[in-house]
Amino acid sequence: MDDRRWTMDEPMDDGRTDGRWTKGRWTSPMGISHGCCVPRPSSLVPRPSSLVRRCRITGFTLVELLLALAISAMLLAAVGAAFNASAVNYRENEKIFKTINNARQALFRMTRQLRTADAVDPNAPSNECSFLTSIGEDLTYEFRSADNRLYLITNSDAQEYVLCDNVTAMSFNRILTDDGLDCKSVQISITVASGDMERTMAAAAVVRRNLN
Repeated sequence: MDDRRWTMDEPMDDGRTDGRWTKGRWTSPMGISHGCCVPRPSSLVPRPSSLVRRCRITGFTLVELLLALAISAMLLAAVGAAFNASAVNYRENEKIFKTINNARQALFRMTRQLRTADAVDPNAPSNECSFLTSIGEDLTYEFRSADNRLYLITNSDAQEYVLCDNVTAMSFNRILTDDGLDCKSVQISITVASGDMERTMAAAAVVRRNLN
């Protein structure tokens, strides 16, 4: 079988050199088309292997690009939400830490002064504690629920100092001496809050001069 190939308008080398193949039909020099269309053999159509390989290489479609963008947007939104939640949680923890630290310092100050106090008022209300320090200072610690603060009041000049903020509850429980004129010990409970977090701390101070 002859393995030659030619193009559509190439003269057919079959001995008839006086005509041409045009669009599957043999046309004589006089312009006369011969018979019906004669299909060209498929083996005569050039199919380069490089053309086949190029046809198989495809890119991303518009739907695939939109889907990738949607997934990327969701991932970025999730990362942003996680970062924002972490930042909010850090700020809340920092606030509650400062509030708790102030409450602990207030408890330490009160218990230290009560241990060495010369006298403690047994008749003060449960939200107050009045006493005379070892150096003769007349002090009162008072919790006011109206503004959620613990105040230090120097009774000699009626000066008030804010000792702790964000106090939601506080109480002073006294154990009296046998004669009821002084106190053996004072138990203090304080509750502070910051945002949705709340913490209760307690401490006790024994008046050393009334141990016997």
